Amino acid sequence: MENHTKRFRFQTSGASDGHDAETLAEREAWRLFGIMSEFVEATDRLAEVRPAVSIFGSARVLPDGPYYALTETIARKLSDAGLGVISGGGPGVMEAANKGAFGGNGPSIGLNIQLPHEQHTNPYQDVSLGFRHFFARKYMFVRFAVAYVVMPGGFGTLDELMEALTLIQTRKSRQFPVILVGAAFWGGLIDWLRDRLVGEKMISPEDMDLLQIIDDPDQVVEAIFSHYETRGFAPLPGERELLLNL
Repeated sequence: MENHTKRFRFQTSGASDGHDAETLAEREAWRLFGIMSEFVEATDRLAEVRPAVSIFGSARVLPDGPYYALTETIARKLSDAGLGVISGGGPGVMEAANKGAFGGNGPSIGLNIQLPHEQHTNPYQDVSLGFRHFFARKYMFVRFAVAYVVMPGGFGTLDELMEALTLIQTRKSRQFPVILVGAAFWGGLIDWLRDRLVGEKMISPEDMDLLQIIDDPDQVVEAIFSHYETRGFAPLPGERELLLNL
């Protein structure tokens, strides 16, 4: 009890008076309303865009680079096939994904995040949503996607990839295709996952089946449609419950 008391006193000792503490509490309360509003608005606006594919990759990819062109091609083929395309709404791979989808049949969706650098909204979005909180944005990527297409990227891309794999592995989400594009880029990671995580029994060998590496744009589209061929894109009854409890 004594240690708990000391810790509590240390945490509150920074407040100059009760008014400061009250103001902070009020700000926290209003922040919760802001978080709720992000969930409500995004859920309402994205409810009619299914099925859609979330595409991830680096914001630092330049428009004249091969990853940009490849992403744009994949997104256009997905859109022409009737699928929506969801990206982070910014530059680089995100812009290429939105640009490819923008000219196709399916909607181009951008889930934009406020960042101190790198992020600016690209102009190729039929539906554009703004977020202040990463976790609300990440929820929407999973909630409304029938597949993930993961292009080469950095920490943010790896974060989205690993979260999707964790949700599928732990059955907190329905199983959906997770496709890595760029065998040369992702090969080292796949070798490490197999050698270290499987080799040291951190994951099961069958967990590696959650990932596919596909470089051909047509085969990316085919893999997604093949996964849903016998069941359709709509969530099954049990999957609806999973999605409600993500």
